[in-house]
Amino acid sequence: MSASLSGLTIGSLTLAPSFSAEVTEYTATTTNSTNTITATAEDENAEITIMNGSTEVANGTAASWADGENTVTVTVTNGDAEKTYTVTVTKS
Repeated sequence: MSASLSGLTIGSLTLAPSFSAEVTEYTATTTNSTNTITATAEDENAEITIMNGSTEVANGTAASWADGENTVTVTVTNGDAEKTYTVTVTKS
């Protein structure tokens, strides 16, 4: 059972480094007030939970950004396996 993502996008933002299932820490910058977060699990049976700080964001919907750094965590759970990806989105 895989608890990895096969894809992660935040609107049209560029993730640094480029997305890879093995990399769990990313950064991105934006001037937008919101961006849509879409996470795709490698295993279609895995559950995905997206948090923007302490606010849950439904997969495929927009997250709102505060000025400065915003921490997005994407947790993939599949049976006993779990993996968390973190993206620090900086709004200027």
